[in-house]
Amino acid sequence: MIKEHKCEKKIRNLRKQRQGTVISDKMNKTIVVYEMKKVKHKYYGKSITKNKKYMVHDEENISKNGDQVSIMETRPISKRKCWRLVSILEKYEK
Repeated sequence: MIKEHKCEKKIRNLRKQRQGTVISDKMNKTIVVYEMKKVKHKYYGKSITKNKKYMVHDEENISKNGDQVSIMETRPISKRKCWRLVSILEKYEK
């Protein structure tokens, strides 16, 4: 009689995805993405802007300042990097 172990049928959870603007590309294989979103205040109902910076792994150094990008959560790559670049949605043109 063969017993199935619970770990064999483990399903991976969905990963978080965000969109934002690249504000720094000075580091090698790392970019800083700035996300800004509007949310309503729970009690007062007024819309508030919330913002956050993410350190993102960019393996091929393809994104530049001002680009609109899509990022996805991943395993920790370094102390502050646990996001990776999925795609560039819109290139910044001067």
